[in-house]
Amino acid sequence: MIRVHREGRWIVSLTIVLLLALVIISGRFLPYQANYLISVIALVILVLVLRFFRVPRRTPFLEERTITAPSDGKVVVIEKVHQEEFLNGPAIQVSIFMSIHDVHINFFPVEGRVVYTKYHPGRYLVARHPKSSSLNERASTGIDTPSGSILVRQVAGYVARRIRCYATTGEPSPQGSEMGFIKFGSRLDLFLPPDAEIKVIPGQKVTGGVTPVARFK
Repeated sequence: MIRVHREGRWIVSLTIVLLLALVIISGRFLPYQANYLISVIALVILVLVLRFFRVPRRTPFLEERTITAPSDGKVVVIEKVHQEEFLNGPAIQVSIFMSIHDVHINFFPVEGRVVYTKYHPGRYLVARHPKSSSLNERASTGIDTPSGSILVRQVAGYVARRIRCYATTGEPSPQGSEMGFIKFGSRLDLFLPPDAEIKVIPGQKVTGGVTPVARFK
């Protein structure tokens, strides 16, 4: 049975009510063939909505010096940058793009403590756009660990316009537990120490909380 994430329960409930009403009305006023087609389309829409808000059953990868993927998706950026918001220096940026078919729960990538959180209002460029990380609406979470510090940035996209960040300054960040949720496709940016050992390549598909992305040195 599909478990529905709390961020999507009201949307799933509303979708079921509207689709059911549509099927009932079409059954009363339209020919059988048209009602059958509408029923099939309604079922497809419901399955897509349920898939988007599904809660996966998975065992997180837990290891003190390993940084795991903060979300499902595809690695679209691996590059050296100067990160000014939290790390205040050189860093390696690893960005993961989430399509509408991916699980959209965001996970804490390391075991540590949240020491910085900030919400940035912004634009809604396509999440693959190179400038989306700095121009789009986003939420930043800085985490300290015994091995080093990282910044996780949730970035809204053209369709995704609602970011949920559950991280609280001063609270622990249990590796593999929920950090937040982004509705309807977007991206996650990881900013890592410049000497981190990267374990992924561009174009690679990763699984949130499971796939090792990098390792502290």
